[in-house]
Amino acid sequence: MHPTSPAHARWDAPSPAFEASWGKVMMWLFLLSDTLTFSGLLGGYGYLRASSEAWPVPEAIFNVNLVGLMTFLLICSSATMAAAVGAARQGETVKTGRLLGLTVLGGLIFLAMQAYEWTHFIHAGARLASNPWGVPLFSTTFFVITGFHGLHVTAGVIYLTTVALRALQGRLDANGVETAGLYWHFVDLVWVFVFTFLYLI
Repeated sequence: MHPTSPAHARWDAPSPAFEASWGKVMMWLFLLSDTLTFSGLLGGYGYLRASSEAWPVPEAIFNVNLVGLMTFLLICSSATMAAAVGAARQGETVKTGRLLGLTVLGGLIFLAMQAYEWTHFIHAGARLASNPWGVPLFSTTFFVITGFHGLHVTAGVIYLTTVALRALQGRLDANGVETAGLYWHFVDLVWVFVFTFLYLI
């Protein structure tokens, strides 16, 4: 078959299904590895809790209303993040920057509330290797899992702040905003699982 035949042209034509920026592909790979990490942490938590004869009842220790509000804030920040991606695709630079700013604000409030929760938990006597409710691993798993997620939120706040500043300076990159959105939605989704496993079940 001649190289310039229609059949050959069809093979050479780019497929929209596989069109993705290098940054987006790398972000997906990172999120895949992070999914395995969080799955391991939550799986380990489940094993430790199931094998313990006297695991504390979470609702008797945690302020579920406070954590519920934290969860609601993150869900709202996912909505503003999605709106920012939409605005970026339309080339609306200022609107994108403002929506990213609202997303960052939601992340900062979440971190402040988590800091308050940690402070209250520590003042009650909880430590990495001990706690006043009996099983030391209860505090260990709480600090490790929520702390690891908190680091992700902190990194996300820094990341989105950088993207927002670039947008407000007129250097809007729609693909960059969408890639940042992938990370933020992942962080929010992981928290839903953390909230369910650590605070509700």
